[in-house]
Amino acid sequence: MKVFITGASGYIGSNVAQAFRRAGHEVWGLVRNEKKAWMLRENEIHPVIGRMEEPGSYSGPAGGCQVLVHAALQMHGDTAGLDNMTVDSFLSLSGTGPCPKTLIYTSGCWVYGNTKGEIADETSALSPPSLVAWRPAVERKALGTSGTRGIVIRPGCAYGRQERLFGIWMSDAQKGDHLSVIGDGVNRWCAVHVDDLADGYLRAAESGLSGEIFNLADPSRQRVSELVEAIACAADYKKDIRYVPVGEAERQLGPFAECLALDQHVDSRKAETLLGWRPRHTGFADEAEIFFEAWKAHAAKAESPVGV
Repeated sequence: MKVFITGASGYIGSNVAQAFRRAGHEVWGLVRNEKKAWMLRENEIHPVIGRMEEPGSYSGPAGGCQVLVHAALQMHGDTAGLDNMTVDSFLSLSGTGPCPKTLIYTSGCWVYGNTKGEIADETSALSPPSLVAWRPAVERKALGTSGTRGIVIRPGCAYGRQERLFGIWMSDAQKGDHLSVIGDGVNRWCAVHVDDLADGYLRAAESGLSGEIFNLADPSRQRVSELVEAIACAADYKKDIRYVPVGEAERQLGPFAECLALDQHVDSRKAETLLGWRPRHTGFADEAEIFFEAWKAHAAKAESPVGV
């Protein structure tokens, strides 16, 4: 297949792009500049230099692909508007090039809100925090358009390799800064290793299914306090871990703080049944030392003036 991916130099997008390429597919990836384009070329991915804000900058290559994956996440500015624009742009390509096209839209498990000890699956009611309140409407748009096979992926909090969300803790631990947890730490995150997540995207694209939503999260159900304590141990961090009340954290982080304090139990059996998806990693805390070393290596490479 020919595959086009937004956010191809980002955390999720880069790993998804590489999974498609490893499976033998030809992949094009959207990046903002030539500096990021070399990251794609070295992984056998065609870079498309452009911007989501300018659909004309990528519509040509995207129109020639069978699978369109929106994996970019831009949390500053008008995030909802940009997501809507990108999905609209992809849907407008339904009559060009190879048809029918498959559109895979990246949402997230945060749309369930606090699950209050109950198990949430793809049929559960949504109660998204304000930061992602707009996502369900974009999901419906991606799924509800004739002429395009729409699939929505709801990942858990991704971890492994370059790190992103978990990398905030890793950075603080390495620098010896105060490790902070939003809330009391007894809440549980749904999480997924980025390799398992990328495998889910690949399986969804190859399935031929349409109109489906898939949760992708491992079964670990580890408390946030366990996650940060595992990082502290891996980094040999000796100071106290600070637990910050959500209200206090909101004054600094805004609505992001509410998302970090969510307590969730999310079920991924639908992906296991329909896609044959099986997470190979059982939880972040189990391999925290490996993940911390990988993050350090990536951070050192990123800081190198020659990129090696």
